[in-house]
Amino acid sequence: MKSLRWSMPLFIMALLLLALAGVETRRVEAQDFGTTWTGTYFNTADFSGNPVFTRIDNQINFNYGAGSPVPGFVNADNFSVRWAGLQNFAAAGVYRFTAVAEAGIRVTVDGTVIIDRLAPTGAPQTATADVQIAAGTRDIRVDYVALTGNAAVQFFWQPFNVGPTPTEGPSPTPTNPPPTGLPPIPPGALRATVVRAAVLNVRDAPSLGANRVGAILRGQTYAVVGRDANARWFLLQLSNGRAWAYGFYLSVDGNEFNAPVTSSTTLVGIPPGFPDTGVIIVTRAGMRLRGEPNTISPQTGRIPWGSFLPVVGRVADNSWYQVVWKGTIGWVFAGYTQVRQGDLNAVPIR
Repeated sequence: MKSLRWSMPLFIMALLLLALAGVETRRVEAQDFGTTWTGTYFNTADFSGNPVFTRIDNQINFNYGAGSPVPGFVNADNFSVRWAGLQNFAAAGVYRFTAVAEAGIRVTVDGTVIIDRLAPTGAPQTATADVQIAAGTRDIRVDYVALTGNAAVQFFWQPFNVGPTPTEGPSPTPTNPPPTGLPPIPPGALRATVVRAAVLNVRDAPSLGANRVGAILRGQTYAVVGRDANARWFLLQLSNGRAWAYGFYLSVDGNEFNAPVTSSTTLVGIPPGFPDTGVIIVTRAGMRLRGEPNTISPQTGRIPWGSFLPVVGRVADNSWYQVVWKGTIGWVFAGYTQVRQGDLNAVPIR
């Protein structure tokens, strides 16, 4: 009996330790590199001077070696890059951010510096930061400096202590019903089924910040008629039109890269006579749509923060963009926007 009295508490303690170990092993999950980073490249090691190149990078995960990140535009040595992106976090909690750089790197989230290793050390360096993140869209910026010799940079995050991820969108209610009819799927079409959400919002652009245009339910299957360049978002044929759905919540029955790459502006609708340039911007503030590219021109619309707009024109110095907002052509000041997709060089000067 004496040995039993001693062994029982030890047995219970062992069970508790195993349970805690199990919780810990579930904390760190797959890496998330984000998406749609606007990379601004400088031929200086301190971000000074005018940018020499701007593009959309799908992730910050590069090993340049001793070469240039953009041959013909950016130096092979002594350059810097500033990446900015609005990244979505589905659930609130603690996330572990990891930055790896040869030579220097700094990371800010919503304007707060969380990693500051911008001063080069002469050797590759790795830094991590555990940060409490609120659910929703967060503004993340990564500054990278390369000196002479090899250059490499990597940035990602992982949920470290995060609660269950909520379904992407509200539950259906009498005032917010999901679509009920399922359209026929052509033979041989690529199909996607909702598997990771009870109710999945579908949107008018491939971004969690885009406008919600409807909802689909777990177990429903739709034809895939398009995708974004990374096959992370899919354009689905619904019963009442088309909409974009985030691929994480879907199961695609074939090679998702066989779907055609489709412009993000497909559902926005560009009026006749204006080009589909493939360039999308997101507003960084509530903005006024104006009839001409200046602040004294009459206001023709009011655009909320976080709106996605196709760009159909620009002025020569890129200080104003001509955009489409709810079927209206107008101008917005570029300083309060961010390019989320496409190449501004493809946009005509007006």
